[in-house]
Amino acid sequence: MSELSLLKVTEKQSWQLQLQNAYRSPELLASALGLNLEDLPYSVASTQQFPLLVPQAFVDRMRPGDKHDPLLRQVLSTIEEESHQDGFTADPVGEGSLYAGEPGLLQKYQGRALLVTTSQCAVNCRYCFRRHYPYSDNRNSSRERREMLNRLLDGPSLKEILLSGGDPLVLPDQQLAEITKQIAAHRSDVILRIHTRLPIVIPDRVTDGLLNAVDNPGGSVVVVHANHPNEIDGETASALRRLSNCGFTVLNQSVFLAGVNDDAQVLAELSDRLFDAGTLPYYLHMLDPVQGAAHFEVPEYQARRIAGELASLRPGYLVPRLVREVPGAGSKQQLLPEYP
Repeated sequence: MSELSLLKVTEKQSWQLQLQNAYRSPELLASALGLNLEDLPYSVASTQQFPLLVPQAFVDRMRPGDKHDPLLRQVLSTIEEESHQDGFTADPVGEGSLYAGEPGLLQKYQGRALLVTTSQCAVNCRYCFRRHYPYSDNRNSSRERREMLNRLLDGPSLKEILLSGGDPLVLPDQQLAEITKQIAAHRSDVILRIHTRLPIVIPDRVTDGLLNAVDNPGGSVVVVHANHPNEIDGETASALRRLSNCGFTVLNQSVFLAGVNDDAQVLAELSDRLFDAGTLPYYLHMLDPVQGAAHFEVPEYQARRIAGELASLRPGYLVPRLVREVPGAGSKQQLLPEYP
């Protein structure tokens, strides 16, 4: 974290400056929370392999002095990441086999094309299924991306363009607008879907410029990612409402994480806060078995039981679908809840 981020400033920083000044030092993060790093199961080796990155706006929602805080658990590297367990790999969803011969393009499902637009995120989540993804082999220039999009949009079977990463909303508004305009120029029926964590971790990213940049004639869907109700504070809720009020379909997907949200009451409160902010719970993902994240795994029998309990606590539209991604399958696989 830079010296600038340690200063108490009265004027709010831009989202770009907030990202630039994010915590990258575990020592500074622990200190900001009133914790001693030596009292945490921190791992130097894990941080070197997958660096710490978390902005102040997200840290502000952590509970000072609580080494078990569910938001801290998602971002702090620990010695648990050093253990290797069978079935946990560097490519947990088989994306290596989906490479279509063009950098940054993945085509998992019929009628959809996913563009890996950037390697950068606003926060490094320790359970990220792309923490080992070969971003350096999947870079493309603006020209290459335009040519790839032209070819994809000429295909009549294409129904949806997905922007992923990294986090696509770290891209400047101008680059996002270029993608949206290119889609609109070719097809007025193609949906633009953006998968992002930025409105959650840095709510100030939702600006007028962003709203204009991703306003797609065929419809825009924004899928955000929050795992715990404490992630939805007043500013985050306002950012989500802005997206919803501007006509975007706003959905949330969570990952089942041990020690974070493996509790029906926690998930029910998350659904409530999302709905109050104009966002529908969409998916509750089983953990993708990525190397270094086995300590986050919630066993399937337990996940199904919790999902069933959640269904008894909230109406159906507030109960996300419990799903697992299976490499090579034609869609995500839905798991049936076990009802009490």
